[in-house]
Amino acid sequence: MNFLKSQSNLIDLTDDRLLLEYKQTGNLGTLATLYEKYMHLIYGVCLKYLRDEEQSKDAVMQLFEELIDKARRHEVKNFKSWLHVVCRNFCLMQLRAGKKLQTESMPDFMEFADEAHHYEEKEGDIQQLERCKEKLPTAQKLSIQLFYIDEKCYKEIADDTGYTLNEVKSYIQNGKRNLKICLEKNREH
Repeated sequence: MNFLKSQSNLIDLTDDRLLLEYKQTGNLGTLATLYEKYMHLIYGVCLKYLRDEEQSKDAVMQLFEELIDKARRHEVKNFKSWLHVVCRNFCLMQLRAGKKLQTESMPDFMEFADEAHHYEEKEGDIQQLERCKEKLPTAQKLSIQLFYIDEKCYKEIADDTGYTLNEVKSYIQNGKRNLKICLEKNREH
């Protein structure tokens, strides 16, 4: 009964306070209380990407398991935004893993050769993306790196770099546009 009483007290705490409490104590009940606030949103994001109810339910549970470690390791300024990014990336990795499994199960050599050619093209795209990223202005390059690779939210990027929130949004938007233009120019050649 004592556990239930302490859990009901946690519901009134802010996300920041719950996260801090979890980092300090490692109490999974505290993390669960925080996660439960956003489970319906996480399920919605998973359903959007995975397009399967059962897979999405499994993903919600797997994400909680991942958070046990990630929530303690990462500096999180806005839990809801950070959780959304973690969820989106998890779903994208699930989709990539699913595609990889599907192509590995194809016995036909021609399909395998096709996949190998596709992989070489993708590898070339990744290298081209890296070259294009290097051409970006420093602020755009840094903002893109922190947002997409380091999975930081706008506020975390602003705190880390000293840019305003509007500058961060602008650098990411302009950086994405400039990367797209650069990639399209290189595909034409």
